[in-house]
Amino acid sequence: MRSLVQLTLDFFSPAEPSPPRAGPAPTSPPTIEFRHPRANRELRLAQAIVAYEFKRGKRRTIGFSVGPEGLVVSAPRWVGLVEVNAALQEKATWIVRKLDEARLHHERLVANRIEWREGAEIPFLGQPLRLLLDPTQTFANTSATMQSVTDAATGIAQHSLHLGLPHRASEAQIRDAVQAWLMRQARRIFTERLDHFAPQLEVQWRKLSLSSAGTRWGSARSDGSIRLHWRLVHFRMPVIDYVVAHELSHLRVMDHSPRFWDTVRSVVPDYAEVRGLLKDESIPQWV
Repeated sequence: MRSLVQLTLDFFSPAEPSPPRAGPAPTSPPTIEFRHPRANRELRLAQAIVAYEFKRGKRRTIGFSVGPEGLVVSAPRWVGLVEVNAALQEKATWIVRKLDEARLHHERLVANRIEWREGAEIPFLGQPLRLLLDPTQTFANTSATMQSVTDAATGIAQHSLHLGLPHRASEAQIRDAVQAWLMRQARRIFTERLDHFAPQLEVQWRKLSLSSAGTRWGSARSDGSIRLHWRLVHFRMPVIDYVVAHELSHLRVMDHSPRFWDTVRSVVPDYAEVRGLLKDESIPQWV
């Protein structure tokens, strides 16, 4: 049966419709596929075919989880598949968007993965740092030293990290030597910046710990303990200054209220712009 809307449109249409405009025939958008390696169910969501892992468990609600491998759906044992499908369709736009974001993030990680070999580059304080194996060098109390040479023609400084390793060194040896050097630099730089900002904020920090947590760049405790992710040394100094000032500000305001952000702004006026740089996907992946 034709709908009332369709009949009304037909009634007001001209007896002899005008010929269609010339041009390419409209095409439907291509179908995107997302497939979990342990997929046991498949469904079309929006413009995507999503093959997902489906689990039954002791839970009260239907749950969705999007991770590096894809979509995982968990449901109570008493919920039927019709209800599961309806819940997926209701969240289709969100699910497909998150799956697309996860795929793009994974592609960037692969593209930025470091090859631990001579000549590879890593960012240090926002500048490329070339890795060179230099077994003839002896460094005092360290296995690496940084050297800078300014090109006479361009005036651009080129930085290199000389590692006291043989040319046959393994990828793991090179990675560990670079990480050890970066962590030493991180502790030195973070200490300098903590000492710089603490008097301005009228706070006192007592202990610095280097963190390698995957989800946080820093944290602060009311006893004056500060934790900062050592990989912040990949970023330019304004980013490091923002994170240091952020954590020191927590020694005055232990929340993220407007008063807290006013405190951060008092020493880093452009903190909002700098803050976005922490999401820079060009930071290399350590594998």
